[in-house]
Amino acid sequence: MKVLMVLTYYYPHWTGLTAYAQRLAEGLVERGHQVTVLTSRYHNDMAAEEMHNGVRIVRIPSLLRLSRGRVMPNFPFAFNRLIREHDVVQAHIPMLETWLVGALAHRVGRKMVMTNHGDLVMPDGLFNQIVQKIVGFMLDRGAASADVITTHSRDYAEHSAFMRPYLHKVAAICPTIESERPDAQAVAAWRRELGLEGRPIVGFAGRFVEEKGFDYLLKAIPHVIERIPHVVFAYAGEHNVVYENFFGRWQHLFDAYRDHIVMMGLITDRQKLANFYAMCDVFALPSRTDCF
Repeated sequence: MKVLMVLTYYYPHWTGLTAYAQRLAEGLVERGHQVTVLTSRYHNDMAAEEMHNGVRIVRIPSLLRLSRGRVMPNFPFAFNRLIREHDVVQAHIPMLETWLVGALAHRVGRKMVMTNHGDLVMPDGLFNQIVQKIVGFMLDRGAASADVITTHSRDYAEHSAFMRPYLHKVAAICPTIESERPDAQAVAAWRRELGLEGRPIVGFAGRFVEEKGFDYLLKAIPHVIERIPHVVFAYAGEHNVVYENFFGRWQHLFDAYRDHIVMMGLITDRQKLANFYAMCDVFALPSRTDCF
């Protein structure tokens, strides 16, 4: 089978959504399918087309960034050409062009699978709310034209305002998981390196954006310190997010509790990530809108 995947960002960009798409694309290739990914060329130094782990990646120039999305004027032309070479299209949303994907795919008799990685919930502010209304309308038109909508759990679909009208065509599919076994010796060495021996660790991870709810966790730190004075909070992720300066709004709390916070940076290596989870005594997931 020839599968065309469309999404705003793909390798080497790293988020949960892109990791999901990459693992799925490469897994399908391993099973003998042909997979093409149509995505944005969000840096000029990126190749317009390349093969990566058996997956063909086609990148479209991006005119500008619109909040979290990319404006790609050539998308309709590239998609219209590629969809004719494939049997089915999978759209990973949120994505601005979702409505167009469904319309063009059906025009040439191709099925469309929409994979929802989480309802679009933008931060407060007039501009963000306008973006949410516009993109929400486009996503809704895309959902109406999709042949199947997949998401990560039935529970999420049933409680999603976006997906509830389309439950008759929703399929819940658990995300693919690729993980390593933690290396106990490496974990112990990492603790020593960070000076955290004997200290309880609360871990949290992800992009530092409003939907992840890290501000809840930061505001809880003084209450935890009251009970556990030697506690430390370990953050793994990208805090410098170009489309949302949420970290800047809460940096004063990082500064206030710097003796209790360790910044681990973005961890993409699977072994190191497994070791990070193993190093934590508690893992906190304070998200406002994550899809689970």
